[in-house]
Amino acid sequence: MAALNSNSFYHRPETNFSPSLWGDHFINHISDSEVKEKYSKQVEILKNVARSLLTAPEAKMIDSMNLIDTLERLGVSYHFENEIEQKLQQFFHLNMNYKDDEAYDLYTVALHFRLFRQHGHPISTEIFSKWMDVKGKFQEGIKSDPKGMLSLYEASYLRTSGETILDDALAFTTATLKSMTPSLGSPLKQQVVHALVQPLHLGFPRVEAHSFISIYEEEEHKNETLIEFAKLDYNILQMLHKEELRQVSRWWKELGLISKYPYARDRVVECFFWAVGMYHEPQYCRARIMLTQTIAMNSVIDDTYDAYATIEELDVFTEAIERWDGGEIGRLPEYMRPLYKAILQIYEQFEEELAKEGRSYAAYYSIEALKELVRCYHVEAKWFIEGYIPDFKEYLKNGLITSTCCYLPTSSLLGIESARHEDFEWISKKPKIIVAQLEIGRLVDDAASYKIEKERGQVATGIDCYMRENGVTKEEAIAKFWEMSRNAWKECNEECLRPSCYKSRDILTRILNCGRLVDVTYKNNEDGYTNPEKVLKPHIVGLLVDPFEV
Repeated sequence: MAALNSNSFYHRPETNFSPSLWGDHFINHISDSEVKEKYSKQVEILKNVARSLLTAPEAKMIDSMNLIDTLERLGVSYHFENEIEQKLQQFFHLNMNYKDDEAYDLYTVALHFRLFRQHGHPISTEIFSKWMDVKGKFQEGIKSDPKGMLSLYEASYLRTSGETILDDALAFTTATLKSMTPSLGSPLKQQVVHALVQPLHLGFPRVEAHSFISIYEEEEHKNETLIEFAKLDYNILQMLHKEELRQVSRWWKELGLISKYPYARDRVVECFFWAVGMYHEPQYCRARIMLTQTIAMNSVIDDTYDAYATIEELDVFTEAIERWDGGEIGRLPEYMRPLYKAILQIYEQFEEELAKEGRSYAAYYSIEALKELVRCYHVEAKWFIEGYIPDFKEYLKNGLITSTCCYLPTSSLLGIESARHEDFEWISKKPKIIVAQLEIGRLVDDAASYKIEKERGQVATGIDCYMRENGVTKEEAIAKFWEMSRNAWKECNEECLRPSCYKSRDILTRILNCGRLVDVTYKNNEDGYTNPEKVLKPHIVGLLVDPFEV
């Protein structure tokens, strides 16, 4: 695109994003309190049964670890966090002889490895050595064990930098599982097919729970009590999430920004889906609503910079955000004023509410993260309008921030009363795990949205910068971006091992969930946020529309 001259106030051609898929569907949701109360009573009974299984003193380690995995994959483990933590601590310090004990087959050892790593316990990859040949490669004989191969496949996604055993395990199991899938029976076949598309560790916890409930129901040795528990609990959470989404959808409609900014994406339901991806548990109700509001507002800001405003308008808007003052409204172009006013108002509401808890600092850190984000949006917009292609290092430094993977975890803590000043301060310093998440967000987004960006006339995309600098094809650049994102996941995994970079595992989970949202939203090189019909709609229907039959 030709550069705009310094006096130009012609707007770029508007991008016609597809409208919301949902309309007023969730605004009109009516909660059934009687059904919710009935389900809740049943869940309390079933929860106690599950707890008794989990805490049974006579239970063997293998049985307990299988139960923990089942509870986590069914999506009900949040009821038993303390009990699970105690069990895993106890088991991890038993100094098990995985190598010589025949009871520990490949499936079991890989499962234990994954569970320990998921909870931050630094178990060594040496436990896989009995399945390696003299050349350090996995033995061909384990190909006859599909269940073990699947378990090893899922475990390999918990690898850290330099763990070549797990790099080899991922390549070996992926190829083997793909070749054996047609000959597998149910429900293992469905599980393998799903895992090859969406590895558990990179998955959206509620989406994975929805999938696993259906698969577990077909298991030969299933526990009927756990299935009933999982379905009822899932439906109760779905009712809660629907009520929250009703509130958010009504707020969004009354705010009326989309009617004022037809060039912007109307994605409040998808924004809420992201909020559920950050935390689905009942105690985070307020946090989900606050986070959805910040994401939806930022989405309009992003599209204003990316798809509509001129450089001169963005200069003024960026300066107004930096000053954060209602007195700036009069300096803005007429059409920008409602957006700026809405941004100030929502944060003013946050500050008033959080001040009552002595947590007004939470709003401060979210505002500062938004200012940084807007400054970097401004740089990108200037590159786009002026037709400037930066070198890849310059692009990435700015692009890491515009991935929003710093603004998102910061804002996710707004509504969490237990989030402390030091939590926000730590994130603001961009520790290693945050940088790795920024890389995942930027690289995956760029690889998936390249086609859409080119259609909009973008010249300074990350893929273009990399192609130009390294003399590679588009396909090679996209493959490299996915490779770099996988390496960033290794950094995240390493940072979560104990003693971890940060003592709060809740905070670390929020940060990891950012990367999981990116993986799900941009699956198979699709931009599921801009075009949600194919990627996100089925997940949202399962999560927020259709309950399980009970």
